[in-house]
Amino acid sequence: MWFKNLKLFRLSNTWTWTAEQLDAFLAKEQFVSPGAAAPMASGWTPPREEDVRLAYSVGQQILCAFRSEKKLLPASVINQFVKQRAIELEEQQGFKPGRKQLRDLKEEVTNALIPRAFSLTRDTRIWIDPVNHWLVIDTASATKAEEILSALGKAIYPFPVEPIQVTISPAVAMTQWITSGQPPANFTIDQDAELRAGGDKAAAIRYVKHALDSVDIEKHIQSGKQCTRLALTWHDKVSFVLTEALDIKRVAPQDILDEADQLAPANEAEKFDGEFTLMCAELNLLFAGLLDSLEEKKLIQAA
Repeated sequence: MWFKNLKLFRLSNTWTWTAEQLDAFLAKEQFVSPGAAAPMASGWTPPREEDVRLAYSVGQQILCAFRSEKKLLPASVINQFVKQRAIELEEQQGFKPGRKQLRDLKEEVTNALIPRAFSLTRDTRIWIDPVNHWLVIDTASATKAEEILSALGKAIYPFPVEPIQVTISPAVAMTQWITSGQPPANFTIDQDAELRAGGDKAAAIRYVKHALDSVDIEKHIQSGKQCTRLALTWHDKVSFVLTEALDIKRVAPQDILDEADQLAPANEAEKFDGEFTLMCAELNLLFAGLLDSLEEKKLIQAA
C-alpha cells in the first residue's frame, strides 16, 4: 500500500471539494480499455479493485489511481515488416520506394500490427490530503507527474495545486547535514549519497552502503561538490532518499508495518484502510519535519 517514490505538491487552500464530488468529476474521464486498433488509453480507475469509487476516502484522506494502457510494439518489429514490404513494393513498381512511400508503409504496418500487440497497463496512485494540503503522486517520473496533473486539471479546472518552494535548497541543506553530521531533528543519515560538481556534465560520485563521515567525502565537498541525493531515516520509522529536486524516493517503512499487522485487521478492506491511514499519518509528520528544516515558503494559510 505504501507509496514508493513521491512527487510532492502543495494543495491550495482553495480546495473545497469532498471525496464524493471529486469522484463525480473523475468519472467523466474514467479509464476505458482501448480497442484493438488504439495504441494507448488512459483515465481514472478505482484504487481498490473491490471498490467502485474513483476517489477512495478514509477519514478525510483521499486516494485515487490513474491508469495508462499502451500497446507494446517494438520499433525493430515495425522496421522488419516495413523492410519486407518495401522489397515487395520495389519488385512491383520496378524502383525503390521513396521517402513518402516508406512513411506510408510504416503507418500501414503499424496500424496492422497494433491489434496483435501486447498491452502494458500501469496504475499510478495519487494521495490528496485536504487537511494538511498535500498532493502526492507515487511516481519517480516527472513526465508521469505532469500527465497526472494535466488529467486532474481536466477534471477540475483549474486544479488547485502549487509547487513547493523552500528558502534553503535541498542540495545545500544535505551537504551541510553531511559536513556537520547533524541532520534535522528526528532524522538520521544513512549510508547512500551522491555528490556532484556544478554543471550538467560535471563528475558525480555515488556512495552505497558507505559511511558518510570519511575524509574522502569531506575533500570532495571542500572541492565544490554538493550532495544531490541522500539516504535518510525519519524517527526510525521510514527510510527514504531525498534528491536535490525535493523528490522523495525509495520510501521504505520499517517496523511500523509489523506493528500494524499485530492489530489483526478483520479483512482485506480493513487492512487496506489501516495501512493507508498509517502511511498518511507517518508521511505527514515526515513532510512537516523535512520542509521545516528547508524553511518552506508559506503560500497557503494553515489548516
